[in-house]
Amino acid sequence: MKMSTTMIVSNFVLFQIGWFACVWSAAALRPWIGVVVTTGVVVAHVLRAPVPKTELKLVFLALALGLVFDSMLVWQGWLQYSSGIVLRNVAPYWIVSLWGLFATLLNVSLRWMRGHWVLAIVFGALGGPAAYYSGLRLGALEFGNMPAGLLALSIGWAVLTPVLLALSSHFDGYAALLEKKTS
Repeated sequence: MKMSTTMIVSNFVLFQIGWFACVWSAAALRPWIGVVVTTGVVVAHVLRAPVPKTELKLVFLALALGLVFDSMLVWQGWLQYSSGIVLRNVAPYWIVSLWGLFATLLNVSLRWMRGHWVLAIVFGALGGPAAYYSGLRLGALEFGNMPAGLLALSIGWAVLTPVLLALSSHFDGYAALLEKKTS
């Protein structure tokens, strides 16, 4: 059984809405607005899952990985943010919330990428830096050192995308939708 096209498309569209809300509100120095939208998308995603508790674990794992990774980039001075900063040298809360939002894609829209590890590495190496560069263009962040920052983002996302996909296969709150009915 396959996941419905409607579910896959709505998952992707809701991710895009959350991403733009976070980035635009951070650029407008009101990052809490985007976090409210993102939280709503994540909560709806988790509640829609047949096994919400498992899906929520994946979201928290992604938040933790994102907090560590993005904080390392801030600490190194490669990325700089002007809003949402709670602690010095720690990633702002709005960028961390985007990691939870990204987790909503793993068991739905990006599920097909599981097992295609080379593709996941390339997707991460290109897509991660592209998203941050888009954030730069929209005014949500700055690069303290653009070449180093883009390289670190590329390497980090090339590693973290397959890691998150592997975690998603263990924390899959949507797997029940794909199981064949035996009745």
